[in-house]
Amino acid sequence: MQKPSRRTLLRAPFAAVGAGLLPSCSDSGPDPRSGPQPTAGTGAFVPQGPKGFVNPSDPEVLAAERKRGSGPVRMVRLTAAESTLDLGGRSVHSWAYNESLPGPLVRVTAGDVLSLTLSNQLPEKTTMHAHGVRLRNDMDGAPDLTQPSIEPKTDFIYRFVAAHPGTYLFHSHVGMQPDRALYAPFIVDDPREPLAYDKEWIVVLDDWVDGIGGSTPDQVLAQLKPGAHMGMGMGPGRDSPSPHGSAHASPSPSNAKSKSGAKTANGPDRVLRNSHSSMLHGEGGNVAYPHYLANGRVRTDPSVFQCRPGDRIRIRIINAGSETAFRVALGGHAMTITHTDGYPVQHTKTDALLIGMAERYDVLVTAKDGVFPFVALAEGKPGKALAVLRTNKGGNLPSPDVRPSELDRECVPARRLLPAESVAMDDRVPDRDLLIRITGSMQRYDWGFDHKVYDVRQRHAVRAGERVRLTLVNATDMWHPMHLHGHTFAVTGISSAGARKDTTIVLPHRKLVLDFDADNPGLWMLHCHNQYHSESGMMTVLGYQK
Repeated sequence: MQKPSRRTLLRAPFAAVGAGLLPSCSDSGPDPRSGPQPTAGTGAFVPQGPKGFVNPSDPEVLAAERKRGSGPVRMVRLTAAESTLDLGGRSVHSWAYNESLPGPLVRVTAGDVLSLTLSNQLPEKTTMHAHGVRLRNDMDGAPDLTQPSIEPKTDFIYRFVAAHPGTYLFHSHVGMQPDRALYAPFIVDDPREPLAYDKEWIVVLDDWVDGIGGSTPDQVLAQLKPGAHMGMGMGPGRDSPSPHGSAHASPSPSNAKSKSGAKTANGPDRVLRNSHSSMLHGEGGNVAYPHYLANGRVRTDPSVFQCRPGDRIRIRIINAGSETAFRVALGGHAMTITHTDGYPVQHTKTDALLIGMAERYDVLVTAKDGVFPFVALAEGKPGKALAVLRTNKGGNLPSPDVRPSELDRECVPARRLLPAESVAMDDRVPDRDLLIRITGSMQRYDWGFDHKVYDVRQRHAVRAGERVRLTLVNATDMWHPMHLHGHTFAVTGISSAGARKDTTIVLPHRKLVLDFDADNPGLWMLHCHNQYHSESGMMTVLGYQK
């Protein structure tokens, strides 16, 4: 069996953008047109906050970027704009990158310099975050922390070395924009790829509400706020800032006894009541999404991946949803987990996977002869996404209601995965311990850390070179997918040095211990990747001290 060539890898189910290749540069730092726009008197963007911390474009950040090297430059241009999208026989109005859902595949090789121009044609500010990528701090896309938000009708160039191979995700990092179509898969290929496979299938999962019955994510967030279903008065106006610094629709009264989908002052009632998941040890979620998507299509008109019987397929699974974990299985097949969040693990067989928001898993399967459903159940919620694997020309597509038995068989959680030897962290004793409590409730919708909502001036101090042990204590009745920008951590479990990840589920009333090396100077967000939780305040900042 031959390892796939670079040309073969580019034959993915998404059109790769930006294949322009420029000569190698000696410095991947920002040119006069790129990076954060200067703040008067400083020469670079400096966020609010205490002194004595490394700022996004400080010399320490530039030095760390130079160590990553500098290869060929890949030029990519994405336009964020209002768009009409086809979900598979149903058109909706939303916001998207290059008018596609998912956004166009961006693909580079490890060591390349990505120069991505984001043109903002939206009616409000935006940014772009390269989720899971260990990159320079001033290219991280955290609004008002690592850069000013990009104004409408202007461009911003994100330029950084893509040093680490893996499966990643671009998405907006402003307000509720990620719960529209502002996301795109990002693949960094390994020039010395150790896996051997014949085909690659990228599957992007999503929960969808925007434009259905007049709903918008901002309206849904307003419905979740206290008083929205209790006949209370108006909350902040549309121009009032949310904890993330964006504006959102104002909460207004609704019918306290309305059923999901019933009309309210904020559009159809999308609050999900009495959800439950044994896997998640409680509620599955609080948003009743009308649709779940696989590669941008509803289950009644699924996307189909064609291959031959016996082909070995690498499936890259990305959860781009905002409030939904997916339980995933391929009917008639076992899966071998090879990577999680871009980093290799010791190969582990499983029947199903539980994938939280913004997590990614790579698996290998050997295709059987026939037509097979790839099903992503909305964990703890009604509904599912569906795609299809086909290895012959005959045979009907699976029913939209299909439920393969693999979904109810073995499901290996992240905490049981062991890292590949090449990426395993050593057993070094931590230099610093950080303890952060996850707090809040559905009733008050006051999500935060240590009973505090996000403030850009917050800093949890670390120093370059330290091994940091981060203990997250979930004091809530809800599960949370926690994400640390700019780093990967080892999830401690059955091993003292577990799988390398950047996003991981913390179950209710449990704690999770994460170890990471402070090797990427700057100011980095730690937040829940439930977009409704983070936008309500469940974010904080880890800052490198000078």
